[in-house]
Amino acid sequence: MRNRIRIVLAICGGLNLAVCFCFQPLARGQDVHVRVSLDVKTGIEGTTEFPTIQMAMDHHPFAGVGPNGMPGRVYIEIAPGVYHERVIVTQNHANITLVGMGKTPGDVVITNSLNAKQAGGTFFTETVEINGTGFEADNITFENTAGNTGQAVAAAVRADRAIFKHCRFLGHQDTLFADYGRQYYVDSYIEGGVDFIFGNATAVFDHSEIHANGPGYLTAQSRTSPQQTTGYAIIDSKVTSGIEAGAGSGDAAPARDTISRHTISLGRPWRPYSRVVYIDTELPADVDHAGWNAWGKTTATPLAYYAEYRDSGPGANAAARVSWSHQLTARQAAQYRPRMFLTGADHWDPVAEAEKLP
Repeated sequence: MRNRIRIVLAICGGLNLAVCFCFQPLARGQDVHVRVSLDVKTGIEGTTEFPTIQMAMDHHPFAGVGPNGMPGRVYIEIAPGVYHERVIVTQNHANITLVGMGKTPGDVVITNSLNAKQAGGTFFTETVEINGTGFEADNITFENTAGNTGQAVAAAVRADRAIFKHCRFLGHQDTLFADYGRQYYVDSYIEGGVDFIFGNATAVFDHSEIHANGPGYLTAQSRTSPQQTTGYAIIDSKVTSGIEAGAGSGDAAPARDTISRHTISLGRPWRPYSRVVYIDTELPADVDHAGWNAWGKTTATPLAYYAEYRDSGPGANAAARVSWSHQLTARQAAQYRPRMFLTGADHWDPVAEAEKLP
């Protein structure tokens, strides 16, 4: 069925735009595929091949809705290359899938270099901004190359039911803004130095690697009340570190930086009720023994909920953790597994959806 749609679109690409509209009913309820490649030289509106990802986002054909009321999905298939651009997936672009057609995530790189000072604030720096519900990405690198120069976001994700599989997120401070909706990251790699996974999404990082390229804080989750269902769960994953001897956080390090200049912290509360749990995750030796940081909060017992369950490695020192953190039971840990933590009222199964990706 998918091949049939691809043929229809290829025919449309060579015909008058008015003729293309005649074919649209044939594709209703079915997926749409478009191609992005640096070899494409035109990208005229109405075709299915484009030279940039943003042009594909702006001009792709929309998938139709089937008789069962289920919408189709738009697959944007990206040829290997380094795409120097900023990409915005707007709210009216639901069910978009970006697929890197290379052998590894490093073969398709979306990159830009912009920090908060240059852009006028953190939330104007992102290389890719994702707002459309049901977004998926597979086999792609999202990168901000501003380095240790302050806040510089590689990807800002404000989309419910978002899935990232076999993806890389590269930056330093504020690499991944996981801020809204339910988000599932699997078999992925996230790298940064300070607060590099931050925001108020309900997110699970499953079988992924979180790599600190400098001393600082891995997470800065921002739940604002205990009633919110948001938080980060890092499960069956691995924390690694590339901190060099004598390395510091530099001028970009936030104030009230109270951990050692040679260690990393599991997290600190960007907002008072921050929630982060690490489950069955391997931790390196340079994790600060206290594990968590209160970010200068003055209350005797911070309101943040920070917890671990059955972590391993030289950094898994439960006895030395701050007194206000938690060690979970098996039953408590089970609620943070992706099928439980991300299900919602619509009974979304992110694991099953991710398995459908290449």
